[in-house]
Amino acid sequence: MSELQVQNNKNNKMRQIKLEKVTVNIGLGESGERLQKAYQLVQELTGVKPVYTKAKKSIKEFDVRKGATIGVAATLRGKKAEEFLNKVLPAINNRIKITSFDKYGNVAFGISEHVVIPGTHYDPDIGIFGLDVAVTFTRPGYRVSKRQRKATRIPKRHRVTRDEVIDYLKQNFGITIISGE
Repeated sequence: MSELQVQNNKNNKMRQIKLEKVTVNIGLGESGERLQKAYQLVQELTGVKPVYTKAKKSIKEFDVRKGATIGVAATLRGKKAEEFLNKVLPAINNRIKITSFDKYGNVAFGISEHVVIPGTHYDPDIGIFGLDVAVTFTRPGYRVSKRQRKATRIPKRHRVTRDEVIDYLKQNFGITIISGE
């Protein structure tokens, strides 16, 4: 890419990357009292009302039936998503493995214990849970592929790439990338 094209990409609003959403998930594989505590924890961490996730298929070895509630998830958008990312990235020391990124720039990472998130405390009534955080990035205009009426395919040149997201995260959130060993 020539220097003129790079300069045009920085000024072009349609080429700028934006944080679409942050999805927080706790998958337990069981329902009951622990699931209620996980629901309470996700609500406390995110500030939004989470939803219950259901099993897509039955797994006899784990005593999971299709349609049984086995987890809790919450989706954050806009300012809440940025604030939540700023809150959880120090829990992983602002370091993300390169293998955590897919080819379209989305990134997912796990936190083994929620008590390592700064500002949270251990509550013996709730216990300790691990959680997954998935971050999705898009460009303006990506809604064209998701809309109900006249949905259209997004060309590869307009999709977000892994390298662009890595640069975005380094500049806006101060993360470092580590090798995936």
